[in-house]
Amino acid sequence: MTAPSTAAERAIARLQTLHPKGIDLSLDRIRWLLAALGDPQDRLPPTLHIAGTNGKGSAAAFARALIEAGGRTVHVHTSPHLVRWNERYRLGAPGGGRLVDDATLAEAIERVAAANADRPTTLFELLTAVTFVLFSEHPADAAIVEVGLGGRFDATNVIARPAATLVMPISLDHEAYLGDRVELIAAEKAGILKPGVPAVIGQQDSDTARAVVIETAERLGCPLSVYGADFLAFEENGRMVYQDEDGLCDLTLPRLPGRHQVANAAAAIATVKAAGFPVGQAVADAAMAAVAWPGRLQRLTAGRLVGQAPQEAELWVDGGHNPGAGTVVAEAMAGLEERVARPLFLIAGMLDTKNQVDYFRAFVGMARHVYTVPIRSSEAGVPNAVLAARAMEAGLSAEPVDSIDNALALLRDDQEPGAPAPRILIAGSLYLVGEALVENGTPPA
Repeated sequence: MTAPSTAAERAIARLQTLHPKGIDLSLDRIRWLLAALGDPQDRLPPTLHIAGTNGKGSAAAFARALIEAGGRTVHVHTSPHLVRWNERYRLGAPGGGRLVDDATLAEAIERVAAANADRPTTLFELLTAVTFVLFSEHPADAAIVEVGLGGRFDATNVIARPAATLVMPISLDHEAYLGDRVELIAAEKAGILKPGVPAVIGQQDSDTARAVVIETAERLGCPLSVYGADFLAFEENGRMVYQDEDGLCDLTLPRLPGRHQVANAAAAIATVKAAGFPVGQAVADAAMAAVAWPGRLQRLTAGRLVGQAPQEAELWVDGGHNPGAGTVVAEAMAGLEERVARPLFLIAGMLDTKNQVDYFRAFVGMARHVYTVPIRSSEAGVPNAVLAARAMEAGLSAEPVDSIDNALALLRDDQEPGAPAPRILIAGSLYLVGEALVENGTPPA
């Protein structure tokens, strides 16, 4: 890992030495800290609050694209970042938001740290307070805040009255903190719903999860929109059709690849509308064409790693890291295979907090081989030999290698003359994707 090079990185490095980096779900510390800062969370523009196991980052990207396509400015908070801490804070500006600059971020961090003094606040809580400071002090028409973990006790869940809440697909993840049954996790995610505030439920694979969130919304008196009942979307003739009580919209397919993105886009449209922002045909169409979300089913078309890959190979990266994400990504790869057949190879790295075997099972029958690599930017990375054993336990052919470069070199050496060029997916962790984007020379902007 490289040494901190900017004022913001140095400020965060100091916080990392003074405050716990782990997870301790509670709202008491963040509320005390925000009170010391003058409660900036109460001075935000109309805010969309998004929870879910998978898809919440994509939904935030779609919501941002929709609001900006309507000529408005919007702040966006997401986590974690891929390469730089600045990625967590996008400040709204005419013509499109920009990642916060280093000097502005460093100054906000120092103020939050001074207000906190030596209290044992977690790093995520401190950085969430930074979000509210930045978003309250810079003008914008709207804000989008993505939950970090869970919902009910997540540090972002101090917004008393958001403009709308959205719960994206729920599945098993972070069981040690949220529970080992989907209904328990759903109850935690539904904790972001507020009395009387419009609530949107995105597409759910679990009927149990959907029922838990619906029951919570009804108990709180939330005006409710549910995917499949109140709104829906589908692909037809190379277009996206969105439908709700206002009628049909015939739209450009989302720029983000994967069939699941049609449902994610629909959830964002419903949420932006529920928050009171008009979304007509022209706005929605422009948003579908403009949306961007780095590191999630992103194809790399230029850069150093692209040059290292076999000639004419496709190189993709995706940071999904739980079984639900594995299923979605595998389905997306299957969709690509239907259009252009290529042998699929995985270059995978994962954290020891994730269900590695069930993630890999989604690729059985699709991936020809898995090269497992170490994650150098996290102490929680699974050793590559252990991860290869997990992939083989799932039913895949796998071997450990030392780096992404080594995996690409093996793929080049094994390329047979006349054989279709491979489709290569670097996947399994946002940390690994961040490393890949840096090595490729294409970090998020």
